[in-house]
Amino acid sequence: MTTLISVEVTIAANVETVWEKFTKPEHIVQWNAASADWHTPSASNDLRPGGRFTYRMEARDGSMGFDLGGVYEVVITNDRLRYRLDDDRLVHVLMVPEADNTQTRLVEMFETETQNPPELQKQGWQAILNNFKLYVEGHA
Repeated sequence: MTTLISVEVTIAANVETVWEKFTKPEHIVQWNAASADWHTPSASNDLRPGGRFTYRMEARDGSMGFDLGGVYEVVITNDRLRYRLDDDRLVHVLMVPEADNTQTRLVEMFETETQNPPELQKQGWQAILNNFKLYVEGHA
């Protein structure tokens, strides 16, 4: 049985900036890692319903890596994404403008996988979102 987990951050940027930096491959490779010893050397993103994305995630020392990929079901610019990962888990992403669109609350809800404890998965996804926030706000 899968569990639905939610993680979120509030970013000091308008929703248009958050959308662009969250979805464009040249930005994804800059922030998509849970810790400094991992990175995303390549990313592709066909941002449309039925479009596919693939992120190559690797340990910086080259000891391991994997592709994270899926297909978009819903794409509403500056608002939301829904996609299904290759392992059939569903992910929802919401971008909510706040404070006269000077801040954006970014919420990700995802179905857990069965190999790792849910709390560990939540920590990993939250760490990536925290890294994204730092990147967008210029602190990375």
